[in-house]
Amino acid sequence: MDGHEQTAYDRGVTVFSPDGRLYQVEYAREAVTRGQPVVGVTHGDGVVLAANGTRRSPLQEPDSIEKLHAVDDHVGVATAGHVADARRLVDQARVTAQRERLRYGEPMAVEALAKSLADAVQETTQTGGARPFGAALLVAGVDENGPALYEVDPSGTPTAWRATAVGGDGTLIDHLETEYADELDESAAVDTALGAIRESTEADLSAVNLDIATVTADGYDALSRDERRDAVGS
Repeated sequence: MDGHEQTAYDRGVTVFSPDGRLYQVEYAREAVTRGQPVVGVTHGDGVVLAANGTRRSPLQEPDSIEKLHAVDDHVGVATAGHVADARRLVDQARVTAQRERLRYGEPMAVEALAKSLADAVQETTQTGGARPFGAALLVAGVDENGPALYEVDPSGTPTAWRATAVGGDGTLIDHLETEYADELDESAAVDTALGAIRESTEADLSAVNLDIATVTADGYDALSRDERRDAVGS
């Protein structure tokens, strides 16, 4: 298919090309790939989330770059891609989780929350006048079934992982496939996540730009700058 014919099919998100592709969804995935990566790693007691948020200028406040978010006491979300799109989905996740608590008097299962977000994302891929969300999420938490980690991509597909990364190129996944082990404890999971992020940057990791959070049965906990400095050794 030449460029002119492709243009005819990428003007609307609801139009399939003759070879069964939705170009707007593919463009949204490309937007995620161009974003700074986030990593999730499960371990015996919970899930570790890590992100490296690069500042556009040394004048920018590093704490204003939010890629890891607490959604409920037992759930955290990491985002990659367009920040505004991701923030909208994080807000929706918080509302959904709190509505579930009020309605049933118990926390929402991680899988159910991930699938609820995926349904909202998928709806934009078949609605005229809309565009797909240019963001992908890692939904991490601990519920009655134990630790759980889900990816929600711009097509609205929820997939469960033991360890994964969104954003950046495929080198992070390659690293995780090599280094991940089922017997990891929390400290080893943090090291594995940071090792993957190191694969995506030529610069040394800095506690200023790095975000790390853990989700266990005790709740969501964002590491302080001193704790992050100890984790990266600088």
